[in-house]
Amino acid sequence: MTAGSPTRGRAARLALAGLGVAGVLLARRASLRWGATDSELATGLPGDDLVPDPRLVATRAITVRAAPADVWPWVVQLGQGRAGFYSYDALENLVGCDIHSSDRIVPAWQGLAVGDEVRLHPDGGLRVEVVEPGRALVLRADDPTGKSPVEFSWAFVLCEGPGGTTRLVVRERYGYAAPWSALLVEPIEWVSLLMTQRMLRGIKQRAEREAGGATD
Repeated sequence: MTAGSPTRGRAARLALAGLGVAGVLLARRASLRWGATDSELATGLPGDDLVPDPRLVATRAITVRAAPADVWPWVVQLGQGRAGFYSYDALENLVGCDIHSSDRIVPAWQGLAVGDEVRLHPDGGLRVEVVEPGRALVLRADDPTGKSPVEFSWAFVLCEGPGGTTRLVVRERYGYAAPWSALLVEPIEWVSLLMTQRMLRGIKQRAEREAGGATD
């Protein structure tokens, strides 16, 4: 069998394809746990019960050099028409979200109650399911018709760390109600990674600045 035989060529292509698939799977795994520790991945968080049988879970986290009481005001005022999402406003506004991230804490935006809406877009948002001031805010896609192809919950959890720091953990849980739901969620999740990284860093920078902590 010569070095240039069709069999060897097919084997090389299959090996390259296998490496490509493995690379994609590793990148996907890393994207779903950006910044999170093994312990945080394994720990149950407020709101996990809202999507009890998820097909996809993303848990991402960051350390903030400020106490939970100093981080919470930035989290609770999230939303379109409120403080925005401290992410890439220009990208969000390309699809008509009309987001304008705030660099200050606004007293009028500090009150949220279960049942309130946190808008993602002028035409829709998520229902507030859990509010534990200083600790947890959990939002869920509210579909009274029961016809949505995706169940979704979005939790923001603040855990007190050593030296007056905070671990801010964000978890997304997706349940698939239709056979083709993954085709909708998987592309969105890559975008979510980009936007969530920026959001976590945005909260960190703002909270550390206000608390007088050093920023990275």
